[in-house]
Amino acid sequence: MKKVMLIVVLLSAFMLSACSLSEEVNHSLEYAKEVKEQIDMLSNFAEEAPQMFKDAALSPESMKELESQLNDLKTNISDFNQTEVPAIAESIHEQLVMKNQTLLDEINALVDNGNIVLDNIENTQILKTINDVISLLNRIENLGL
Repeated sequence: MKKVMLIVVLLSAFMLSACSLSEEVNHSLEYAKEVKEQIDMLSNFAEEAPQMFKDAALSPESMKELESQLNDLKTNISDFNQTEVPAIAESIHEQLVMKNQTLLDEINALVDNGNIVLDNIENTQILKTINDVISLLNRIENLGL
């Protein structure tokens, strides 16, 4: 009877640890998917931004589109910063949150009283910061999550 109880306890412990491992793997895969989406979103913005800045100077419609893009970018960055991070990526994610905050500050510097000030674009390093963030995201992606 004691042997049967011991076997049941051991099997239960094994099953619980397997569930925990499965949850960690699922969490890591979900985080990796979010990292990939963030890379794609920032890369697309970085490619389109120079032309959007030029177009915004010429057209009120393009200015509204740029405002919308920047607002979406801010929302996505803020949401990503709040993402639950697997243990393996915690230190890099902390660096990423700091870079993201710099990026948010630079985006906010483009806006004055709710309007984009195109003159401020020349004084910002928004595209360099986006490239720095993408670099950190690539490091996270390369962790093998």
